[in-house]
Amino acid sequence: MKTIDIVVPCYNEEEVLNNFYEVTKSWCDKIEGYDFSFILVDDGSRDRTVCIMRELAAAHPEVRYISFSRNFGKEAAMYAGLSNSTGDYVIVMDADLQHPPSMFPDFIAGIEEGHDCVAAKRTSRKGEAKIRSFLSRRFYKVSNRMSDVKLEYGAVDYRIMTRRMVDSILRLSEVQRFSKGIFTWVGYDTKWIPYENVERELGTSKWNLRSLLRYAIDGITSFSTAPLRFVSAMGFFICFAAFLYLIFIVIKTLLGYNDVAGFPTIICLILFLGGIIEFSIGILGEYIARIYMESKHRPIYIARESNIPGMEGVSLPKNSTKETEPEDKTERPE
Repeated sequence: MKTIDIVVPCYNEEEVLNNFYEVTKSWCDKIEGYDFSFILVDDGSRDRTVCIMRELAAAHPEVRYISFSRNFGKEAAMYAGLSNSTGDYVIVMDADLQHPPSMFPDFIAGIEEGHDCVAAKRTSRKGEAKIRSFLSRRFYKVSNRMSDVKLEYGAVDYRIMTRRMVDSILRLSEVQRFSKGIFTWVGYDTKWIPYENVERELGTSKWNLRSLLRYAIDGITSFSTAPLRFVSAMGFFICFAAFLYLIFIVIKTLLGYNDVAGFPTIICLILFLGGIIEFSIGILGEYIARIYMESKHRPIYIARESNIPGMEGVSLPKNSTKETEPEDKTERPE
């Protein structure tokens, strides 16, 4: 019998966790030939999420859980679940049931066809704010134009993966992770299954427009150096324009036109160039900040408690040996 681990990142999910387990377990029981287990990861919740995890683990032997010492973000929670999985296949999904477990049979059928990954992608964003849907579409287009790693439009983290794909993902050592890009970067054959967006029935979303913007920036800077090339091209263009303007001034002076007028023009040019410089420094700063954080070799997460035997409290990237303090990172949206 093949084994499947279900990795579930959780942040303040006390309202939905019991319902999630009951609904998901009912679908697991309908599938023959596979043994399912749950890995619930508490991402530093401030409510009773970890208490419910303890209760579920005590009542159901197939439930394992990990509780972080603080909030490290959804990416760290997914990594913790994947790194502690042992199943032949691994499913990653959210606890709010917006990732419907009714797709399990289709996932497994795709795996049995020989695919290394079967992933879900939304065909609509019913129930979402229009501004959020618009920004999401823009992100996919901008990211795919700037990076060689092409993201499937509407792709979500909900998917099933083979053990060899999971092991490949765990070999990527970065602390600041962007899983959507990592899933694509490692390659492997992925089958996409479209589904209609499911509105959240219980609880509330844990992220806002600011976290969405931060997530988009992380996604672009993690897999593209195009912004740096853009800064170089912009600098060249400004220098070229300044050279042409210098020639214009010289010719104008030789022809006898040497007026003092133009103060507003000078102020506008100074403000424009100052803005360009600040913008360029900001782009460079994003990449330098990532280098700085990665050079510290901080752990991806620190576990406060777990019922997984032999689990270490500190998790470092696979190729790192230095243990330091945890990185300050807020939760990440999908």
